Parts: sequence; C-alpha cells; structure tokens
Amino acid sequence: MQATVGDHVHMYSRSVGMHDRIGEIVEVRGTDGEPPYLVRFEDGHSGLVYPGPDCVVEHRLAEEQR
Repeated sequence: MQATVGDHVHMYSRSVGMHDRIGEIVEVRGTDGEPPYLVRFEDGHSGLVYPGPDCVVEHRLAEEQR
C-alpha cells in the first residue's frame, strides 16, 4: 500500500453498529509512501495508522479527476 500527503484513508467498520472512519493523511512516515501514516480523522482526532485489510487508501489525484 502506498499513499501521499492529502490522500484519504477509509477504514471500514468490522462490527455491527460501528461507523466507518475516514481521515486525511497528514504525514507519511514509511519509505516510498509505505505505512505508517499519521491521519487526521473527521472528528478532529489524529492517530498513527498501520492499514489493515479493512482499510483503503483513496488517492487525491483520482478524486480531483472526477
């Protein structure tokens, strides 16, 4: 998985009744776009994310081309 600053992380809920989390990548700490990523979530909290199988990176360039 590779990402750049400004891309979004979509973490899908794994439990019934819990909401998906979406956040913007504000820092890439791995080499060549690899995790971990510092992510600012919609609720204002930030955290270090090591994406798992329930997570998708939505690239900023793909969104701008729409």
